Amino acid sequence: MVYLAIKELATTAEDVIMVTSSIMKDMQPNSEVIYRPNAIRALCRIIDPSMAQGVERFFKAAIVDKNTSISSAALVSAYHLFPAAKDVVKRWVNEAQEAVQGKSSSSFFNSSGGSSYLGWGSSSSNTTSGYQPIPSTSYITQYHALGLLYLIRQQDRMAVTKMIQQLGGGKTGAGTVLKNPLALCMLIRYAAKIMEEDPNMQRQILELIEGWLRHKSDMVNLEAARVICEIKGVTAAQLTKPIAVLQLFLSSPKSSLRFAATRTLAALALTHPASVATCNVDLENLISDQNRSVATYAITTLLKTGNEASVDRLMKQISGFMSEISDEFKVIIVDAIRSLCLKFPAKHASMLSFLSGVLRDEGGYDFKRAIVEAIFDMIKFIGDCKEQALSHLCEFIEDCEFTKLSVRILHLLGLEGPKSPQPTKYIRYIYNRVVLENATVRAAAVSSLAKFGLNAGEAKLSKSVNVLLNRCLDDVDDEVRDRAAMYLKLYEEQQLAMTYVKEESVYSLSALESKLVSYLSDPDAGEKPFDASSIPKVSREQAAKEVARPSTLETIGVPSSSKAATPPPPSAAETQSQYAQQLAEIPEFTSYGQVLYSSTKATQLTESETEYQVSCVKHLFEEHIVFQFNVSNTIADTVLENVAVIMEPQTDSGLSDDFTMPIASLGANSPGIGYVSFTRDESTAYQTASFQCILKFVSKEVDPSTGEPEEEGYEDEYSLEDLELSAADYILPTYVTFSSEWDRLRGGVTVTETFALPAMESLKAACDSIIEILNMQALGGSEEPQSTSIHTLQLSGLVAGGGGKALVRCRMTYSKAQGVTLELSVRTEKQEAANLVIAAIV
Repeated sequence: MVYLAIKELATTAEDVIMVTSSIMKDMQPNSEVIYRPNAIRALCRIIDPSMAQGVERFFKAAIVDKNTSISSAALVSAYHLFPAAKDVVKRWVNEAQEAVQGKSSSSFFNSSGGSSYLGWGSSSSNTTSGYQPIPSTSYITQYHALGLLYLIRQQDRMAVTKMIQQLGGGKTGAGTVLKNPLALCMLIRYAAKIMEEDPNMQRQILELIEGWLRHKSDMVNLEAARVICEIKGVTAAQLTKPIAVLQLFLSSPKSSLRFAATRTLAALALTHPASVATCNVDLENLISDQNRSVATYAITTLLKTGNEASVDRLMKQISGFMSEISDEFKVIIVDAIRSLCLKFPAKHASMLSFLSGVLRDEGGYDFKRAIVEAIFDMIKFIGDCKEQALSHLCEFIEDCEFTKLSVRILHLLGLEGPKSPQPTKYIRYIYNRVVLENATVRAAAVSSLAKFGLNAGEAKLSKSVNVLLNRCLDDVDDEVRDRAAMYLKLYEEQQLAMTYVKEESVYSLSALESKLVSYLSDPDAGEKPFDASSIPKVSREQAAKEVARPSTLETIGVPSSSKAATPPPPSAAETQSQYAQQLAEIPEFTSYGQVLYSSTKATQLTESETEYQVSCVKHLFEEHIVFQFNVSNTIADTVLENVAVIMEPQTDSGLSDDFTMPIASLGANSPGIGYVSFTRDESTAYQTASFQCILKFVSKEVDPSTGEPEEEGYEDEYSLEDLELSAADYILPTYVTFSSEWDRLRGGVTVTETFALPAMESLKAACDSIIEILNMQALGGSEEPQSTSIHTLQLSGLVAGGGGKALVRCRMTYSKAQGVTLELSVRTEKQEAANLVIAAIV
């Protein structure tokens, strides 16, 4: 109790010197054994890092003590002391090595018991306390010692690899000195980390891990099997042994082993269903397991590995125990059924029937949402079940207690209902929500109802919906009244209806946010109205993908200890926003105004394996162009100073060199950013040019003893690839409804040219090349030719700097003799934009 009180008071005390002296007395080898571990743990909590060297000899002696409680206390205390006193703890590596080997040494003190000088012996001495240590059977000290060793060596991959090989015990694992299962599991995890960081070590480490599959401890077997199953790019042949081990555990009498095995197999089934299918017989036996967690994972694994013929049988078995498991596992089952339904669309009827049945059962919000999401995906990807699925959802909202789900279903009904053969049958369900539900659901119902009237082709239906909307004008909630009034206005003006209801494109939200932030942060921008014409648009489908929830289909059964999924790469608009923020922080560019456009992909100017790696991003301003160079130095023990890229235009570019911002210093494997600025001679023109680029720098070697670069260096230069400033650097891909926008631009600028492309080997190759050259958005799936001889490619983009919209229609024919013949028609709002597009193809 005294030690507990000391540890709790240590955080508030200002002077701990007295209590430190008292505790150090309790750490002496001739003290009672029961006091020493507690004294060591308490001392670690209260000691000042500067005093660590003073107690070093006590800790060293304790680490190699024969008593496991004392040794473990010292090892764990050293682990916690390491962040504050790294240099001191690193000197204890030999003692930690002895502890992990299971050896005992008296270190600074003689261990000869009663014959030692003045009775100073190790804690095993019975001269003072009469205590005789009992040999440990758990070898827990090895676990603690291994953790400390890794902490000391974690920055040295070679040292960690050597430690793993020494303690591994060879290919069979029989020669290992580690007797504690926890220590072996820890060693396996360290080995997996090395294998992930260094692919060249994969074969050697894999042999070690496969040897541990035959260990006498179930814990070690499971850990080794799990690690092999989670290796990136693991082959079916490498999975044979771990799956065989896991299959044995499926029939184990211990429920914990069955649970661990089914959970690992459920995660593996996502990527290697054919390999896991060998365990299907054992997994089917677990469906009736008393532990419902095991049964749930068995079912989800079978759903991923099963074939079309087994679907109906599995569905019957699932129905039997859905009422016996918690909502958490019900969600896992529903998500597995959703993935199976998308895998075998022909079996949608039985699975939709099952989902509609459990939708009527009792359950929480997460469970109901999982079912609704599953039905949404079936509507989206399986056209044959749309009518039936919508009917089930209509019945569900009749007594749905969750407002969020009702709103989402009403929104879906508004999108899909008007397209159905009989849209009138959904009107009753929607209008019931206007009468019976709360204000939020009533507002959503009004919006859904209006879409039936505006999108349906029947005049009678439109008139009926108009009458229902007029009734909503008397609603007690202002949101419901406002929505009804707005949609009634859209009835009168069809052009507004085209914009707000029927339009298939929406603004890219991240691009809109970036433009709004720039507009609000510019004090002079308030004098002019906000210009939305330069913001790219995306299709509603693309917008839905950007905000879609992460699918659980790829995460079902994945153990919580596995690494987090790699986040998706940033979208083009998010990249633009990051660049704009980065440039705004540089004083030299503050007078340039807003960034009109930044290239989304960096242009590589060197090969990936060269000693210097350079890439370029182009930033377009109203009167300037800024080239951003990302430079990396891969040469160890070398520092580059005054790193700059010298750009020489090969032709009359219409650009004037402003200045170059070099990188002051560039260490090994530490990227830096430099800039080169040009002024556009004519801000309304779209300059294109080719630049010769040379990387110039001062190279200095690093003194290995001090880690500092030498004072004197030598100037050097490195030739880079030529850099092109092309039409693609001025055009932003954007989504439009091509036919209506093409007709709208009839009064603008129209240019048509014919080109012969004999080098193109197919229409697909021509489409890919044109899209890459122009950096435009392909519309309506036209990027994929359906014919091998004739095709029409439709493209849309926004020309930066006020160039407006640009639409391109490419009519192509292909023959083996002549290659591709291209008729390129361009419609733009300005002549300069049309010239830019045509010049890019010439």
